[in-house]
Amino acid sequence: MLLLAVDTATPAVTVALYDGESVLAESNQVDARRHGELLLPSVDKVLAEAGVKLEAVTGIVVGVGPGPYTGLRVGLVTASTFASVLGVPVHGLCTLDGLAYAAGAAGIEGPFTVATDARRKEVYWARYEDPRTRVGQPAVDRPGDIAERVAGLPSVGQGARLYPEVFTDARDPEHQSAAALAALAAQRLAAGAEFLPVTPLYLRRPDAEVPKNYKVVTPK
Repeated sequence: MLLLAVDTATPAVTVALYDGESVLAESNQVDARRHGELLLPSVDKVLAEAGVKLEAVTGIVVGVGPGPYTGLRVGLVTASTFASVLGVPVHGLCTLDGLAYAAGAAGIEGPFTVATDARRKEVYWARYEDPRTRVGQPAVDRPGDIAERVAGLPSVGQGARLYPEVFTDARDPEHQSAAALAALAAQRLAAGAEFLPVTPLYLRRPDAEVPKNYKVVTPK
C-alpha cells in the first residue's frame, strides 16, 4: 500500500504519502488563496522527500469537503486526474472526518465537535462521539445558531478558533492534515469500508453565480 493523500477543502493545502503503517513525507501550507498554485509543487516535494516516484502510488485519498467552491475543486480535480493517469482507485473522505481522526491522535477521545471556516460568518461542522464516529451529516450554520448543541464540548478546527464565544474549549488541531486523512483511509480500506464519491461536498451554492434575470444580448 502506498497512498497519496491531498486535501484543499480548507485554507490548508496538505499532502502526504502513507505506506499503510507510517507517513513517509508530508507538506502542510496554510494559504486560502493559493490552492491551485501550491498543490502540485507540494506533491512533488512530498514524493521527492520520500524518494518515491508517482508511478509507485497504489491509491489516491482526497478530502471531498465540505469546503468553499474554488479551493475544494483544486484537490478533487487533481486527485481524479492522478487516479486516471495511474490507473489506481481514488478514495473520497469527509474533510471533517480527517480532522476528527487527527484530534484523536492529539488525545481527544470524545464527544467533541469539528468546525471549519465556511466564510459568510458561518462554519462547516459536525459532532463526533469519538475520533472515528460522526453523529449525523456535516452541516453549515451560523455559530450562534448551534451554540446550545455544541455547548461544553471540546472542539477542533479553524472554525472553532474564529468563534470562541460559541466554541469555548477549542483545541488542536486547527488545520486539516493529509497525513491523518491517509491513516484514516488505510484503516477503512483494511476494514472493507465504503468511501465517498469524489464529488464536492459544498452544502450550499457557490459565492459566484450568474445574476438572476440575466439579459442575453444577441447581435442582429
